[in-house]
Amino acid sequence: MADVGEFGVIARSLEGRIQPLTTELGPGDDAAIVTAADGRVVISSDMLVEGRHFRLDWSSPRDVGRKAVAQNAADVVSMGARATAFTVSIGCPPSTPIDIVDGISAGIWDAATDLGAGVVGGDLVQSQEIVVSVTVLGDLGGGQAVTRSGAQVGDRVAVSGLFGCSAAGLALLLAERRTFPDLLARHRVPQPPYQSAWAAAGTAHAMTDISDGLIADLRHLATASGVQVRIDSSSVPTSPEVADAAATLNVDPLEWILSGGEDHGFAATFAPDCELATGWTVIGDVVAGSGVVVDGALRPSGGGWNSFSATGAPSV
Repeated sequence: MADVGEFGVIARSLEGRIQPLTTELGPGDDAAIVTAADGRVVISSDMLVEGRHFRLDWSSPRDVGRKAVAQNAADVVSMGARATAFTVSIGCPPSTPIDIVDGISAGIWDAATDLGAGVVGGDLVQSQEIVVSVTVLGDLGGGQAVTRSGAQVGDRVAVSGLFGCSAAGLALLLAERRTFPDLLARHRVPQPPYQSAWAAAGTAHAMTDISDGLIADLRHLATASGVQVRIDSSSVPTSPEVADAAATLNVDPLEWILSGGEDHGFAATFAPDCELATGWTVIGDVVAGSGVVVDGALRPSGGGWNSFSATGAPSV
């Protein structure tokens, strides 16, 4: 890194890249200009810190870049928006090999391009460890934003995606088991079911990305809506490999499914007579009250991912 320098790295990251039509002015000026046909912009930010959220002996630099985009994009997609642009800031020690930063940048561009979005700016600084900070801009396309606060008593609760896979992959990596490659891959690079979320945006009363764990994020939704969410754990979709991996490690797979984070599926509530879009599975309902009830038992607060909690499951 020290040999190439900040502007050399930036030039390498932009070489051959094509911006989408929504980028009116991309990198190279004091700021970028991105069009928003809707007139409203949905914004979300996330950070990945080496040793906390990823390890380069587990993930390739390209994986890290793709993961950084996926976890940000899922936040705006859960509100019914489509990602239009990303800004990316990277911190790293001067001794960092240039191919690591090139790989992270390539992964970011790959994932952004898959979404039809551009990478329009950011920063590069010296830091103690590698840090990747991403901000995403999204466009609602004239639709209403789907928030956490719209759940209504009588709604059905449904989810899209597979749950417990990332937590299982993490547990396997921590145990130095390189079996179940699909689970390892889902931990390294989340696979949010974007199409399902977009399809549900016009009918869902409330929706949220599941990043901190299914119960934790359903609790956020229940609290924001002033309701209670009840779910049947046996209805939550997962991969058959999750149970197999749990048997290998002699643990209960249900904790991964209910409390493991970083799957980046979606949960939403729908009117009881609403026809669900493809990819959604009903797992429960909404009633008067508060909190989350699983299989008839009220779950205590806590659990799931919390960046400053000693009890939250670490990402690495």
